[in-house]
Amino acid sequence: MDVFRQIAAVAGVLTLLAATLWWLRRRGFAGVLPARRPAGRRLESLERLPLGPHHMLHLVRLGDTALLLASSPAGCALVQTVPLHEADRREGVR
Repeated sequence: MDVFRQIAAVAGVLTLLAATLWWLRRRGFAGVLPARRPAGRRLESLERLPLGPHHMLHLVRLGDTALLLASSPAGCALVQTVPLHEADRREGVR
């Protein structure tokens, strides 16, 4: 009888793991395949840089343009706009 209990316990744990993975995938928190960008999506967060506890820089892609945004408790401000191909080229120069 002990073997049957162990098999039932393993099956129960695997069922619980499968149900949790299914729930996480439905919510968008987990995926089996690499994440793909939807074809019609134009806005994407590329990078974030915290400057302090309440201040942050965001690099956002909007179509073919990269936007550098500063956020603080007072609001958001556009710092710079650069064509995306130019931003990629600048990244290699260090």
